[in-house]
Amino acid sequence: MGSDDDTRRCGFAPSAVGGHARRLCRRRFAALLPAVVVAITSCAGVPHVAPPLAGAPGAAAPAGPAPAPVVDGLPGMPPVLDPRNIYSATGPTMFTDAAKAAKPLVYVPHTKSGDVWVIDPARLAVVARYELGGELQHVVPSYDMKTLYATDDITNKMTPFDPRTGEPGPNIPVQDPYNMYFTPDGRTAISVAEAQKRLVFYDPHTWQEQGDLPTPDCAGIDHADFTADGRTAVFSCEFAGRVAVVDVASRRLLRMIDMPVRNTTMGPQDVKLAPDGSVFYVADSEQNGLWVLDGAATKVLREIPTGHGAHGLYLSRDAQRMFVTNRHEGSISVLDAYTGAPITKWWIPGGSPDMGNVTPDGRQLWLSGRYDRAVYVIDTTDGRLIHTFRVGHGPHGLCVWPQPGRYSLGHTGITR
Repeated sequence: MGSDDDTRRCGFAPSAVGGHARRLCRRRFAALLPAVVVAITSCAGVPHVAPPLAGAPGAAAPAGPAPAPVVDGLPGMPPVLDPRNIYSATGPTMFTDAAKAAKPLVYVPHTKSGDVWVIDPARLAVVARYELGGELQHVVPSYDMKTLYATDDITNKMTPFDPRTGEPGPNIPVQDPYNMYFTPDGRTAISVAEAQKRLVFYDPHTWQEQGDLPTPDCAGIDHADFTADGRTAVFSCEFAGRVAVVDVASRRLLRMIDMPVRNTTMGPQDVKLAPDGSVFYVADSEQNGLWVLDGAATKVLREIPTGHGAHGLYLSRDAQRMFVTNRHEGSISVLDAYTGAPITKWWIPGGSPDMGNVTPDGRQLWLSGRYDRAVYVIDTTDGRLIHTFRVGHGPHGLCVWPQPGRYSLGHTGITR
C-alpha cells in the first residue's frame, strides 16, 4: 500500500471554522437583500433547485420565513425535505412502520465462513448463527425496509431475512450480487455484479430481471451513492482507479472519471454524498484517503488524506460528521461531513475496521473487523472501544437494524 506522507496531500479541505464563517457571511448578505431572485441552473446529475420567490422590486418583503428550496427529484422519489441536509429524515425517532416492527439486531455476514451471525446489541450477545454457504458480502435492507438480504456473489443468490424475527427464508437467485442498491424511486433493485463488470436490474418485489448495463471499463465495480435529486448514481471501480457515472432513469452510462492517481489493486471503495449534495466522497484504500468529486459527478476536485486502507464511509446521526474506516491501520478518521475537514482520529489497536453503521440513536458505531474475525462497538462521542466480539471468518458488510429514514438505498442500511 502507498505511504501516508505529506507528498500525497494535494488540495487540503477547507477548515471547519472557515466553512462556518462563509455560511455566516452568506446568511448576513441574504438578510440585507430580501428581494433578490436567484436563478439556478444545473447540468446532469446536479439537484434541480427552485429558489424562493421574492416580491417585485421595491415591494415589501413577505411576512414569515422564506419558503425552502425544492429539489426536482427523480419521478416517484420521496421529496427532499431539506436540501441543506438530505439525511434530515433519518433522525433517531424517524422510523417507518416497517422499521418499528423490526427486532433490534445486528447482522454480520462472513465472506470466508459463509454464515451470518446475529447479535443482540442491547445484551451485547450473539443470539443466532445461520450457515448459508457461499461468500456472503453484505446484509442489505430493502427499499421498503421490510426485508434484509444477505448477498452471495459466489453462488449467485440472496438470502432474505425477516427483520421482525431475525430469521432467514428461502434463497432468491440473483446474478453476482456482490452488493445491492435500490433506485431512489423504489422501482428497481441493482445487483452490483463485480466479477461480471455490470449492473443487473431487477424488480425489487418479484426479482424478475429487467435488464443490465455492462461496465467493461469499471473493473471491481462495488459501491455507490446517488445525487440528492436521485437522477444520477456514482459507482466505484476498485480495480480500475475510476468511477462510473450512471443515469438512473435511462440506465445509461454517462461517463467514466479517472482518479488523479489510478490505483488498481485496491483503489476506489465506498462512496458517500455530502449532506448538502455539494460533493461526493470516494474512499481509496491504496491512496490512504478520499477523493472529492463535484456534486454533478463530472470531475475530481481534491484529495483528503485519512489513513492507510481508507474504505467505509458513514455519517453521524445528525449528519454533521463522517466516519472513515482505515482498515489497514486500525483507525477511524472523523471528518466534517460538509467540508471534509479533519476533526479527530480514533484508534483500534490491531484492528481492521471495515463496514457497518451507526445505531438509531447515533451513540454507537458498529463495524466489522474484516481481517481479524471481529466486530467492534465504538462510542461516537469520544471514540472509545466499548466492546469487541469474536466472530466468524471474513466479517464484511455488517448491518445494524432497524435504521430511521423513509426508504433504504441498500448497501448496509443507507437511508434517506
